[in-house]
Amino acid sequence: MVQLSLFSADVDEPVSADLAGLLAAHGQSQHTDTGTRISIAVTEPWRAQAIVRELLSTGLPAEIGASGEGNPIARTTPGRELDELVGRWTSGAVKAVPAGWIPSPRALRLWVLASGHPEGDRYLLGLDPHAPESHAPLATALMRAGIAPTLVGTRGTAPALRIAGARRLQRLLEYVGRPPAIAGAAAAWPHGYGDVHGLDAHSARH
Repeated sequence: MVQLSLFSADVDEPVSADLAGLLAAHGQSQHTDTGTRISIAVTEPWRAQAIVRELLSTGLPAEIGASGEGNPIARTTPGRELDELVGRWTSGAVKAVPAGWIPSPRALRLWVLASGHPEGDRYLLGLDPHAPESHAPLATALMRAGIAPTLVGTRGTAPALRIAGARRLQRLLEYVGRPPAIAGAAAAWPHGYGDVHGLDAHSARH
């Protein structure tokens, strides 16, 4: 079994700043009279469950709701704790990547939970189709973390950062840690997790 990196979501202490990973995906922020909330609609219930677990681990109240289309939504309850983070990720009324941002391991984990999925022997991290100005800065941010991606799908409704190559995939795995113990999560996790960490996909599901 390969030893976990010191820079891994499995060993990092959860902090509210990690919710930047949801904004890097297609997460949205909302200002209310009682503070700011971050929410993200996902296509699979396990993703919402896993994201809410991560949010609760930071000490933020969180819940699962439903969109008008019936998709699950993971969201924080409104509060002042996220005002500063959302302020850094906003330019006017538009989502904007903070200058020099480098995703933490737990931010990358939330990004994977929100929109990550395999594509053959590669892996895709989904981007926000409604924030095209964020795509290139997010590719640069991932490069700063030592994972050089390719920007794909920018002309369609599913833009993403594609990660390819054993070295880059292994680095991503070391960052994001083990898949959550929820049915369906292991199949969507980055490739090679069982090879890198000595766990098989079946055991990761239970």
